[in-house]
Amino acid sequence: MVQPKVLAMLSQQGIAGDDTLLRLARERFREAGVGAEFYPESPEEFRQLDKFTPANLPCTVHLPRYLDLTNTATLDEVMKYAQIGSNRFHGMILHDNDAFVSAPYDVTAALREADQRLDSIDGRAMLFVEYAAGNPPDMFAAQFEENRDLLYVSACIDISHVGIKACQTAFARMYPGKDVCALKSDSPQLPEFIEQVQRAMDEARDVTMNLIRRLAELKKPLHFHLHDGHPASTLSKYGVSDHLSFLQTLRVPFRVNGSQALRGIFGANGLRDVVKLAMSLLPPEMLSFMIEVHPPEGRKPLGVHSTLFSDWRDTTNAERMNYWIEMLLQNAMLVRDSF
Repeated sequence: MVQPKVLAMLSQQGIAGDDTLLRLARERFREAGVGAEFYPESPEEFRQLDKFTPANLPCTVHLPRYLDLTNTATLDEVMKYAQIGSNRFHGMILHDNDAFVSAPYDVTAALREADQRLDSIDGRAMLFVEYAAGNPPDMFAAQFEENRDLLYVSACIDISHVGIKACQTAFARMYPGKDVCALKSDSPQLPEFIEQVQRAMDEARDVTMNLIRRLAELKKPLHFHLHDGHPASTLSKYGVSDHLSFLQTLRVPFRVNGSQALRGIFGANGLRDVVKLAMSLLPPEMLSFMIEVHPPEGRKPLGVHSTLFSDWRDTTNAERMNYWIEMLLQNAMLVRDSF
């Protein structure tokens, strides 16, 4: 029986060490039957990372965030990645940018040129353009509707990027000029506004589900970046409000509905709703779900994988990496359990 592709990010992301950390991830992903999304900074690095591909599992490559899809040099770079990953990689992910709003005709021209150039590459991967720049979700969807005939270009829906933007939009409608993401968990103003924050989060889930419905109507492959978020979160060491596990909660020094733990915008139940909605609208072979949770702090013993690190004197960072991998795989299992 065909099922959607399930992947997780394969990166060291701030955990110091050698390539053994990536070998650990490759082995654990392979054991769990989870594919990988790589994050190279150049085509040359992509060639090097290819050796960490979990065998016989779907993989994708996240292109560098500085690439501008409306720039001719960017398209040349994308084609280099496409050639390297041909016949092995399912998709390439490229961030959107402000041009989706300021220069939509330039975006259309770029997407059409990309599609045409991909057509000439045997075994080419799909190019998925990710919702990442915080533009209005309606304008993001409109660009793909305008280019529904393209064969090798489609959308990547990052549900928490959409969710955080929708929270900001909803809260600003209630309180013009206020950014909901400024009300952090330790802010003395958060208790006063928590009910309105929760209402904005409810609206954010609706906006996200509507975007999924709208893009699924195009009957093209969709790639998902899955992570949770909360406007008040300070959990990420990168200073963002999202890229959280769907199993994480946010501790606050006051009670909300009897609890001092706030769930994210989606939580495990919301993730399940996202996956089930997508599967009700598109056949499984058109869907790929990638867990993109940033590394939390913690350590997990290496167990049977300790032999990989036999030449390491200090395995602290290996255990930190193993803890992160465990978090990624737990979230991947939540996705798979939703099928």
